[in-house]
Amino acid sequence: MSISSKSKRPSSSSSSSSSLSSPGVAASLRWRPVDIAVGSALGVACGVIFWGFNFAYSALSPILGGILPGFASILHAFWYFSGPLALLIIRKPGAAIYVNFIGSLAEMLFGNSFSFSFVFISAALQGVFSELPFAVTRYRVFNPAIAVVSGALTAIEYGLYLLFFQYQGVALLSPRGVTHMVCEVLGGVLIAGLMSWALYRAIARTGALERFASGHDARRGVGNAEEA
Repeated sequence: MSISSKSKRPSSSSSSSSSLSSPGVAASLRWRPVDIAVGSALGVACGVIFWGFNFAYSALSPILGGILPGFASILHAFWYFSGPLALLIIRKPGAAIYVNFIGSLAEMLFGNSFSFSFVFISAALQGVFSELPFAVTRYRVFNPAIAVVSGALTAIEYGLYLLFFQYQGVALLSPRGVTHMVCEVLGGVLIAGLMSWALYRAIARTGALERFASGHDARRGVGNAEEA
């Protein structure tokens, strides 16, 4: 039998790599107009929450700080829960960054005491760190565990950012610095992670996510998704 007449079969590695880069997978990660619309609405809603939380934090922070210096950091996740929540709902690369920016813009329009640069730099960094665990899974795994990891990573970033650029008189390994970081991560896990998962499930139960894979998954009660 001549070489030209032999049948050629693709190797298992070739077929595996081609399936990962198939048009269906690429299409599932492409932003649609509905993704932009829902991301914008979610960002504005989160911006209202950020703005309202500014007042609540101003009242609660001295009380919690009086109990234990650094303890108030457990509430900071109310400023960055939007990243994990956006990814759980929209499930597209850049969802956390986009929603964070829209939310920060809405917060600034309502007015707050923080500088423009601080708010938007924080939003960008928080969005990037929220995205990391989802990016590692190629935006194919969406469950409580990955939401918790996303919240925890965002908390670590924000906690260190505050220590280096806002709490410049507080050393990382000082009692207040350690308390701050522990409480920051705890808040990230509970609020940005678990609370965001609970919010996503609650929103999905209303039927508002019927045009999203996240809505289909919530209805079936599963955590992994490929865009339908």
